[in-house]
Amino acid sequence: MKVYTKTGDKGMTSLIGGERVFKTDSRVEAYGTVDELSAFVALLTDRLRKEAGTGELTDDLNRIQSRLMTVEALLAAGEAGSDKVAPLSPECTGWLEQRIDAMQEALPAIDKFTLPGGHEAVSLCHVCRTICRRAERAALRADQEHGVDATALVWLNRLSDYFYLLGRTVAARFGAEETLWIP
Repeated sequence: MKVYTKTGDKGMTSLIGGERVFKTDSRVEAYGTVDELSAFVALLTDRLRKEAGTGELTDDLNRIQSRLMTVEALLAAGEAGSDKVAPLSPECTGWLEQRIDAMQEALPAIDKFTLPGGHEAVSLCHVCRTICRRAERAALRADQEHGVDATALVWLNRLSDYFYLLGRTVAARFGAEETLWIP
């Protein structure tokens, strides 16, 4: 089977269920941004694998990457494909909340925002956080225009919080100085 189909040469693509839409459709933008996030999560995972004692973090990221594929599918489901993709279970968001709470409990409390940096892996956490926020905004636009599975929207919102806390956790683990933003 060839990788290229030529069916998108005029700016159209198919959603799950067969509906043809322009590649500028808000759903395509949303699932494309989630796909970009997934690629950066893979880069972060690869970076963390190089460090000792990061198995739990890379396991978390592998689990997240699998859920990102589900979110992509939910965003790519057209009207005829909405019954072909199961929504995320409430446990998926609950698991993220548990991981966020556990990381936050283990870190010193702060009352300022942290600036990205201090270690390559910390910076990658913040890249993932900002792409996740963009993906969430794109998914919300798609929801306004076409309707999007609500579980995907909630999960993306929690995921960006996860990446913020992951950045703080990685900074602490690797002894990177955490720089607080002081206006």
